[in-house]
Amino acid sequence: MTTQVSRRGFLAASAALAATTALPRFARAESSPLALTATTRTIEVDGRAATVYGLVDAAGKSGLILNPGQRFRVDLTNTLDVETLVHWHGQIPPNVQDGVPDLPMPKLKPGETRAYDFAPEAGTYWMHSHIATQEMHMLAAPLIVRSKADAAADRQDVVMFLHDFSFKPAEEVLAEITAGSAASDGMGGMSGMGQMAGAGSMDGMSGMSGMSGMVMDLNDYDFDAYLANDRTLLDPEVVSVEKAGRIRLRVVNAAAATTFWIDTGTVPGRLVAVDGHDVQPLAGRRFGVAMAQRLDIELDLPAGGGSFPILAQREGSRDRTGLILATAGARVQRIAAQAEAEAPAFDTDLAQESRLRAANPLAGRPIDKAETVMLSGAMQPYIWTINGQTWETHVPVTARSGQRVELTFHNMSMMSHPMHLHGHAFQVVAIGGQRFSGALRDTVLVPPMAAVTIALDAGEAARWLLHCHHIPHMASGMMTEFAVAAKSA
Repeated sequence: MTTQVSRRGFLAASAALAATTALPRFARAESSPLALTATTRTIEVDGRAATVYGLVDAAGKSGLILNPGQRFRVDLTNTLDVETLVHWHGQIPPNVQDGVPDLPMPKLKPGETRAYDFAPEAGTYWMHSHIATQEMHMLAAPLIVRSKADAAADRQDVVMFLHDFSFKPAEEVLAEITAGSAASDGMGGMSGMGQMAGAGSMDGMSGMSGMSGMVMDLNDYDFDAYLANDRTLLDPEVVSVEKAGRIRLRVVNAAAATTFWIDTGTVPGRLVAVDGHDVQPLAGRRFGVAMAQRLDIELDLPAGGGSFPILAQREGSRDRTGLILATAGARVQRIAAQAEAEAPAFDTDLAQESRLRAANPLAGRPIDKAETVMLSGAMQPYIWTINGQTWETHVPVTARSGQRVELTFHNMSMMSHPMHLHGHAFQVVAIGGQRFSGALRDTVLVPPMAAVTIALDAGEAARWLLHCHHIPHMASGMMTEFAVAAKSA
């Protein structure tokens, strides 16, 4: 079992790292960019070895941690035997560094290295291949950019990086899903969801109100395992923590097609950030996180110490994974990989989203352009569209650089869609036409038959992807572009 460094040790190590890596590339000749390698690695899943992809730093650790003020100066090397490219999810680099194949840069060939250099956004982010089967094969890792407040705080960072995993090749899994033959119980994984109206909530944060009589599709594939930091509950990561310590739990949902409920168990939590952006603290013990989204949850551990499981349960299922926080000498008990009861669907009424308030909302200004973006599709045939089109025939959503734009995602399908916009942070400003000052995000979940409005200021004049982050949905067509033109003369 592995442990994560104590908060004091983490701060000391970070200070030493900052002294050698935080300066601009050309300020000191002896400073060098961070190394990041796309590679294969072997993990153990329930006692069985599995070869997966990964993104590792110079020490072979998964992902990157940047310190306050440190530039994202990274040399990415491809040691795979296939071409690849990495997207810095939620970051706002120059478009040429965004990491989408041929939009505009080509993929990295085996053995090739490419340099990246931009000022990163502070917060909990991640990075992943933008090739569907590679992302499903776990070519992904955390990207944590620490703020000055993080450096000054007396607390310990713990990352919980979630995946859905199959022993089958990703190409085979994707083919089964997109063929429409992989649904876990005939209608997209509706086990346990028969009582559609008022199916129950987790801390009052989910329900099925307004869905009575409808058939909602949840999980369209039963994966072999669900992982937290590459491990299942048969052998979970045990993180060493201090009695009465404060934890910042950074949850990243890197799963291809799974939404999770995060359960902090006996330790009350405060949700303090989503998708890397601070929100007004929201108290609770259970919070949902859709594909590609992130949650930062603060936990205050009791003075008496002990072991504290942090669990992630798949919506509509008993399947779960997690990690364990444990003080010195605490007894760590085994936890079953199956919960006693199935979890409800997440946020079908947007109860969690509607409670979030941005700590630093967008400045008020007139709306220059408003547009509705229609989300549609079906399990049979397995085709998902934006404004009635797949990527091959897409019509871009357009704006001019500097415009305040509002996009209303209107979902007319019976699956939820985590909608991700590249190159921009946006604010959720309305649900079902009811306006409020919601969270800043880069990925918003749009449940069946719902409408969610986001506001943003159009950035660099370039072609930016806009897509569903349910990977089989994206791969079967649910992708378009947000085409930003230069300002008028």
